[in-house]
Amino acid sequence: MSERLKIAIQKSGRLAEKSITLLMKCGLDFDLRKNHLIHECKEFPIDLMLVRDDDIPEYVADGVCHLGIVGENIVEEKYLSNPAKNADAICSLMQLGFGSCHLSLAIPESTNFSDLKSLNGQRIATSYPFVLRRYLKQNKVDAKVIELSGSVEIAPRLKIADAICDLVSSGETLKANGLKEITTILSSQAILIRTTHHLSPTLGQDIERLIQRINGVIQASQSKYIMMNAPRDALSKIQKIIPGMEEPSVMSLGLHSERIAIHAVARETLFWETIENLKAVGATSILVLPIEKVVS
Repeated sequence: MSERLKIAIQKSGRLAEKSITLLMKCGLDFDLRKNHLIHECKEFPIDLMLVRDDDIPEYVADGVCHLGIVGENIVEEKYLSNPAKNADAICSLMQLGFGSCHLSLAIPESTNFSDLKSLNGQRIATSYPFVLRRYLKQNKVDAKVIELSGSVEIAPRLKIADAICDLVSSGETLKANGLKEITTILSSQAILIRTTHHLSPTLGQDIERLIQRINGVIQASQSKYIMMNAPRDALSKIQKIIPGMEEPSVMSLGLHSERIAIHAVARETLFWETIENLKAVGATSILVLPIEKVVS
């Protein structure tokens, strides 16, 4: 039997659905069956393991899985900041562009705060004790870390702690509990991690193929395909405006026409600004289309 690449992803939670969606956009179709640990892909020699997110770094470090999709916050807490773990057992291959959040320190809105030294002698509740202790040590803050497994945000209200260190997405949960952020400790998003155990050439090639597909999906999600008509003498200005990956395609609208058709790929983050600038130099009939995949 040929070797199969094993990928661990979150079984349920904020990264689970988007991880599966990403893999499906890479052309991988899994037979997802309820209560099954391993799910086989028929189009690609890959087995998908659905596990607890806290366990993903461990599985990858031990070589049980070759790859894992997990939040940077989990990798930092469960492996890189944990002195009992070998930080060299895993490596980060790439950020995946979803699951963005940050680990922050927060205090009650009524509490005065000047700088981090204000936390000296305070009690800080968290589910990220290793990351928090490392941060406090780096900033020479002498505070007591109280480890909680859940509902960290209610700790100040219950008089269990004076402050908290918790994961923040929108900040609504903090506001609902009368808390305010004072500083960000760690920014996080979903990443692809790999074991540093020796892998066969076949598995190495499969990983490279998968990374190429993921890069194509990510680039497509961040780009748009733009088509427009414009005066021929505006081409040099348009080339400077479009944040394209390569030179735009240019076609004449007629044998003797002074107008041309231009096709190009542009970053979606600059979309509206780009359109306004294109119109300003004479572009018309601007059409913007989504891109499914980009292969460089």
